[in-house]
Amino acid sequence: MREEFLHYIWKYKLFKNQDLKTQNQEKLEVINQGIHNSDAGPDFFNARIKINDTIWVGNVEIHINSSDWYKHNHHLDKAYDNVILQVVLNNDKDVFRTNGQLIPTLAIEFDNEFLNNYESLIKNESWISCQSDIHRVDSFTIHNWIEKLAIERLEEKSERIHKLLEQTNSSWENAFYIQLASNFGFKLNSTPFELLAKSLPLTYLAKHKDNLFQIEALLFGQAGFLEDKSGDEYFKNLKKEYIYLQKKFMLTPIEKHLWKFLRSRPGNFPTIRIAQYSKLIYSSTSLFSKILEAKTIQDLYTLFIVNPSDYWESHYVFNKESVKKSKSIGKSAVDIILINTIIPFLFIYGDAKGQSELKTKAIELLEKLKSEKNAIITKWDELGVESENAFHSQALIQLKNEYCNHKKCLNCQIGNYIIRNNK
Repeated sequence: MREEFLHYIWKYKLFKNQDLKTQNQEKLEVINQGIHNSDAGPDFFNARIKINDTIWVGNVEIHINSSDWYKHNHHLDKAYDNVILQVVLNNDKDVFRTNGQLIPTLAIEFDNEFLNNYESLIKNESWISCQSDIHRVDSFTIHNWIEKLAIERLEEKSERIHKLLEQTNSSWENAFYIQLASNFGFKLNSTPFELLAKSLPLTYLAKHKDNLFQIEALLFGQAGFLEDKSGDEYFKNLKKEYIYLQKKFMLTPIEKHLWKFLRSRPGNFPTIRIAQYSKLIYSSTSLFSKILEAKTIQDLYTLFIVNPSDYWESHYVFNKESVKKSKSIGKSAVDIILINTIIPFLFIYGDAKGQSELKTKAIELLEKLKSEKNAIITKWDELGVESENAFHSQALIQLKNEYCNHKKCLNCQIGNYIIRNNK
């Protein structure tokens, strides 16, 4: 038995609710279970109960055994003096407030089928715990949960943006610049790309916004790619320019070894991504403002699908010529940037500025983008839970990573349905 299961039973009033009595045989009525508290302190706030003819408003504490009150040292903590009811599975000991007053205790009873269903989910080692039961869940429950999960994922991404805003003195442009850089590295090179952006303030790039060569020199130099002693003419010229700019701005580059090339297609090499990022900065002054003003998804594609400088048409890395080929950012890569940077920024900016239309715009963009293609979405599809667009795929990724992987079935609407209805 887990205490969190008793929380679940209490929260959704799944206990037997007739003829309730306290340990002293006083008549008890549960008017309101209270608000579930996931932080320190009593488990439920602001509950309303009636004992005999008196209505009490206060907090509820839940334990497996009533003696856990002492095991958890609540008898020494005045924060628990406003507990009006202790709810337990086994009432093995009376408990008292710090002033010696007896705390009413309710030993709850419930249908064992709920516990059996819950234990079955927790013990299941399939890809998801409800893999053999999810087909029993009605489509309304699943779709309603997906809507909430997509918003939850947006809000989680917003937390990272809040941290960036704290680090950049509440500068939306600078926070966006760093987050965009991080996502330009995609999964493999996200960390070094973020370190690169943090090592090179946007204001320095802005001073040279009209010169693509100097922007490349700054970014490649700070990335550690201009440290070799020899190279082709373009490399030597970039290095010479970087040395000058490095002294001008007193810059310290990041370590070159941080960048990963293995298990990456040449088109995704960090050198190509930096070249693309350079061109994006060069061609899009006040990029964040332009994104806010964009009316359609095509407007955003127009901003992001850029070709790097001519040198990179015949190179994937410095000093090694290859067959000439366009290295523009692909539409699928832009979709990932939209999902992980643009849309969360629109959502949180709209929330911060009280512009609900931007939050709506963010959600509508997710609904217009194609569903992501990855192992998680493929597996959901096999289980009959289809992803129609990026709004759905983001929700399903959130469901798998934050709920299924941690067996949070009690906090999942699908798990709730199975616990209550599976026979």
